Amino acid sequence: MRLLWMKILINGLITVHFLVIFAGASFSGAVVSSVILSLIAYVIGDRLILKITNNVVATALDLGLASLFFILVSGVTIGELSMVELLTLVAGLGVLEYYFHRTFGANLVSSAA
Repeated sequence: MRLLWMKILINGLITVHFLVIFAGASFSGAVVSSVILSLIAYVIGDRLILKITNNVVATALDLGLASLFFILVSGVTIGELSMVELLTLVAGLGVLEYYFHRTFGANLVSSAA
């Protein structure tokens, strides 16, 4: 559970600020989007994929999930994102995800959900 909260906090550092400044999202919309993305990425990327593959595959999956998520919710809970903004946001998340997996990967694989 501690790792989930850390992931929400780490992802929030990038996504909330980015969505409020560049996408014109409300603060609450950006927080909700960040938390939902973090929950999805934690369950699928960290709990399932990282256990059976490696850091690079789990990070790539997290990038794909983030891209798909922001494309689907763009204009609903957050403002419109251009392709450059989307790629910049996802690249920033990718760097954080890579180091998150690298730092906490052993705990993610061995601990129970």
